[in-house]
Amino acid sequence: MRVLFVCSGNSVCGISPIIINQASALTGNLDALSIDFFPIVGKGIRGYAKNISLLKSKLKGESYDIVHAHYSLSAFAASLAGAKPLIVSLMGSDVKASYYYKLIIKLFQYIFSWKVIIVKSEDMKRSLNSQNAIVIPNGVSFNRFFPMNKEHCRENLNWNPSKKHLLFTSNPNRKEKNYVLTKQAIELLNDKEIELHSLVNVPNEQTPIWYNAADVVILTSLWEGSPNAIKEAMACNRPIVSTNVGDVSWLLGDLSGCFLTEFNAKECAESIDKAIQFSLEKGETCGRERLIELGLENSQVAETIASIYMAVIKILQ
Repeated sequence: MRVLFVCSGNSVCGISPIIINQASALTGNLDALSIDFFPIVGKGIRGYAKNISLLKSKLKGESYDIVHAHYSLSAFAASLAGAKPLIVSLMGSDVKASYYYKLIIKLFQYIFSWKVIIVKSEDMKRSLNSQNAIVIPNGVSFNRFFPMNKEHCRENLNWNPSKKHLLFTSNPNRKEKNYVLTKQAIELLNDKEIELHSLVNVPNEQTPIWYNAADVVILTSLWEGSPNAIKEAMACNRPIVSTNVGDVSWLLGDLSGCFLTEFNAKECAESIDKAIQFSLEKGETCGRERLIELGLENSQVAETIASIYMAVIKILQ
């Protein structure tokens, strides 16, 4: 089975590590499956439009059993390039956009006969208002994200070993990540021993070290699909504080050491304080076991996606 991934090539490292990891999991679990990439270089509608003819040429020159587009703009470009059969993964921001943007997604789905739409959470499915969408959260690589010695990780990052270290999982400048709430909550705690770090421009291979160096991992986003940062922190057995967005409530369940907070600085501060105390007293959560229970280790998710590929191919035969 030959699969072509159509995706953005515009991130700092080119293709998103999330998509690279998914491809690695798929090819690592199925010897008969191979994946090529068509990275779209160029941002916005114009940037993507410039890639349509290039993609069309690639599709004419090579034969693929499945074309899998990641994010809506990649799906639009793939549709206009004549990609068939087309499977589309929507990643979060696609379905949190305006009513008219979601209408465009549905029009493309109908006109170009998208075979499957994959979304990352039930919340995304409701937002898209598509009963036919399939919910498959991104998996997490247990080979990359696993518990490490906290002291060694802090030494690697030159973090003060006597401080309480909190890790905000995104770029503070992204308004939807709601760094303001995290900052306000920490100010309310008024604890001079707390140091707050942000996961910004950290090389992909370094992120497990950052998670493991932190006492608590914090996500206070206004909205999410199925946040990978939560699953990565869980795989490292880190205590977590998160707003109840996307599928976070489902991911965490009743996991000890992990706390949901409302969009309220006082409640967020209380949750962070509880998570810090848990970290100091017990150290680790059982997040890794929870991910296995939910079927979210990379190889488990890869099997689900591969079964969808095979079902589409079977229908077309």
